[in-house]
Amino acid sequence: MIGNIAAGITSVPVPALTINYLVVAGGGGGGGCLAQGYGGGGGGAGGFRSTVTATGGGGTLETALSVLKSTNYTVTVGAGGSPNVNGNDSVFSTITSVAGGRGTKESGNIAATGGSGGGGNWNNGSPAAGSGTQYQGYAGGQGDTTGNSGGGGGGAGSVGQTISTAKGGNGGSGVATSITGASVSYGGGGGGGAFNGAASTATAGGGAGGGSNSAGTAGTANTGGGGGGGGSAYPSGSAQNGGNGGSGIVILRYLTASGTITIGAGLTGSTATDGSYKVTTITAGTGNVSWA
Repeated sequence: MIGNIAAGITSVPVPALTINYLVVAGGGGGGGCLAQGYGGGGGGAGGFRSTVTATGGGGTLETALSVLKSTNYTVTVGAGGSPNVNGNDSVFSTITSVAGGRGTKESGNIAATGGSGGGGNWNNGSPAAGSGTQYQGYAGGQGDTTGNSGGGGGGAGSVGQTISTAKGGNGGSGVATSITGASVSYGGGGGGGAFNGAASTATAGGGAGGGSNSAGTAGTANTGGGGGGGGSAYPSGSAQNGGNGGSGIVILRYLTASGTITIGAGLTGSTATDGSYKVTTITAGTGNVSWA
């Protein structure tokens, strides 16, 4: 028998809703460089957690969340990091994706661990890169110990490129998901900055690393892509910044018949229809969502 009867009142359990999700954190900023110095490391992509198609870091698909109607669930969309700064975490309820790690700045901070790790350079005699977070993203690539260029930032789909030439290392690949109904890639690492070399490349929202005397390119908004590292040259170099990391994103997919979502104050988002499903995409802010 469903429900309990006491004093003439019947209590009926509220059914749970099944919510599939994509939660991508903000990408790390690319490392900058001094005049006639080393190329900066690429920023690492924001952590990538998904229940549809594929998840980050080579992990298996995550499990959809069960939520209750008329209950608030926290959502935060992590901003991308400025040059030489980590990104910010993204959150849906109990799911947290870890911010992307910054790329190495010449004569400054070292590459950071994150959802995906930042790329290294030959800063203070160490080319080490930042590590990724298990099942969210991969490590960055090491910097060049001879040509002084920066390694690529790690991506959700692969390790950033370790480099041994004047050209900076390419950013690690992103991961594609069809949570919206179309295949879209997120979480590319930023390219490393060059020293007396050509610009490096990045995909899935990661920024390209700068070539000689060129700044790194910013990661694309709402992809969690890492920022590209700044490039330098000798003997006529000039100081160049890395690029900003791209902001993250939270996407929720659920049956239309499940109920209607309310996107609370502080969040920027919209809802579309894909067949028998609703897809809510949240692109900025912190606040609550609920279903009725």
